[in-house]
Amino acid sequence: MLVDKWFAENTFHANEFEDLGRLVDIKRKRGTIISVGLPALNEEATIGGVISVLKRALMEDVPLVDEIVVIDSNSSDGTREVAAEHGVPVYIHQELLPEAGAPLEGKGEALWKSLCVLKGDLIAWVDTDVENMQPHFVYGLLGPLLREQRIGFVKGYYHRPLQAHGIVQHEAGGRVTELTVRPLLNLFYPLLSGLVQPLAGEYAGRREVLEAIPFFSGYGVETGMLIDLLEKYGLPTIGQVNLETRIHRNRPLSDLSLTAFAIVQVILTRLEERARMRLLEEVNRSMKLIRFEHDHLSLEVQAVRDVERPPIVTVPGYREGREE
Repeated sequence: MLVDKWFAENTFHANEFEDLGRLVDIKRKRGTIISVGLPALNEEATIGGVISVLKRALMEDVPLVDEIVVIDSNSSDGTREVAAEHGVPVYIHQELLPEAGAPLEGKGEALWKSLCVLKGDLIAWVDTDVENMQPHFVYGLLGPLLREQRIGFVKGYYHRPLQAHGIVQHEAGGRVTELTVRPLLNLFYPLLSGLVQPLAGEYAGRREVLEAIPFFSGYGVETGMLIDLLEKYGLPTIGQVNLETRIHRNRPLSDLSLTAFAIVQVILTRLEERARMRLLEEVNRSMKLIRFEHDHLSLEVQAVRDVERPPIVTVPGYREGREE
């Protein structure tokens, strides 16, 4: 019943917030600053379109967003150059917050460190591989935060077509979500069972909420974030919004296997803490991938480990930067 009530009260549709003038009025009355962070790794083909759509609609046409910032993970293509040509600040996450020690690889690390350079009271992150970026991908996330002060974090969800060999399967996306994450959340964190797409790359939150929770460095960042938000702030503070259809680059199954493996580790890490027992050994941090090579099979061992970064507000360098 708790999840049913939450689902009815905390599930929104982006079109509820299409009156951007009203959102701007709320923002101004509260003196709220809004940032959009764009994590990127080799997204030369799509990042320009993402920036131009959001910048034009949400900064130039309507002053809803105060800044758009790219947080690049040391791309080897022209991602940073394209972003700079579109007139937005670009940071390499490996160069940020040196006080935190050796930089880590992964999207979660980029998001965690982006809090150092994003100025907003409300922060929205959207992926940069989206081929059909629309303004409602951002204002749909911001709407519940501006309208409903009880909500501290909003997750997007959408239809995710699967494209392969020129064929589009309209309901076949989100394979890791449906085969790994949602089943495990239903088993061990049933209060999160109403989340349609816990791995969605589009989400937004209040700064004071985001800076007070840990971030896992890699693929497990979204899952860990939801579990920690639930345990620290409670289910009623989490919302989700229908963003309709999202088209992006689909990844091969071998990559998705590694993603699922990392996410399972994150869930087991949280279960270890809850049960006060050890479930993972170091040997569990490597996965044997099966490779098909011509007429024979081979095994490739790949280490997969998400490192947990502490709440960024506990890092002296971050606090000092915020006080300047």
